[in-house]
Amino acid sequence: MIELVACDMAGTTIDEHADVYRALANSVKETGVEVSEENLQLWMGAEKREAITNLILLGGGAADDKLVDATFDRFRELLLSYYAANPPVALPGVLEAFERLRKQGIKIALTTGFSRDVASVLLAELGWKTGEGELLDAVVTADEVAAGRPAPYMIHRAMELTGVRDVARVIAAGDTVNDLQAAANAGVKAVGVLTGKLGREDLESFEHDVILDGVRQLPEYISHLSVKA
Repeated sequence: MIELVACDMAGTTIDEHADVYRALANSVKETGVEVSEENLQLWMGAEKREAITNLILLGGGAADDKLVDATFDRFRELLLSYYAANPPVALPGVLEAFERLRKQGIKIALTTGFSRDVASVLLAELGWKTGEGELLDAVVTADEVAAGRPAPYMIHRAMELTGVRDVARVIAAGDTVNDLQAAANAGVKAVGVLTGKLGREDLESFEHDVILDGVRQLPEYISHLSVKA
């Protein structure tokens, strides 16, 4: 039986209009390097300072700590301005799916490559809260663990926070390659969703258990697992 569903935020549970892509690309371009779509996709879902460092390097720049910190600050500034102009919303069917899962006794966590300060603003915009009787049981951000995706630590931290001990009872869902790799590294069921930038073929080329149209299909998928068990 599944006890915990750990979902990515932007592109998986939240429609933030691809503003994180835009903010990441634009902040790195302001350092004077080019950002290809291929390299941007490679680092989506990762911890943002790590993503910035590697995108600068891939663009031929020198990613010293001072530049990375300044670029991260600019990324955060751009992202929050984009969110203010075009507020994020829940993706279709996500809230209904979460409600169904909670009624089944399944805990819900969010994991994200954002830092806590950015994630908090995003969650406040949506009115999503953590705690007893609230929508979420836990939220884990990339700056709260030793390494972000594709490392497994955010998923394992979500298990720790929710008291779930068996990786076989956990599903991790996300819209990026790094989401799938983190799930595989954590030893949990890896669910790819098609609500982000990547298509089915893009996700299917990496280790996964299933590719769904969106988080809205998770209750049915989990019911199918229960029947098979």
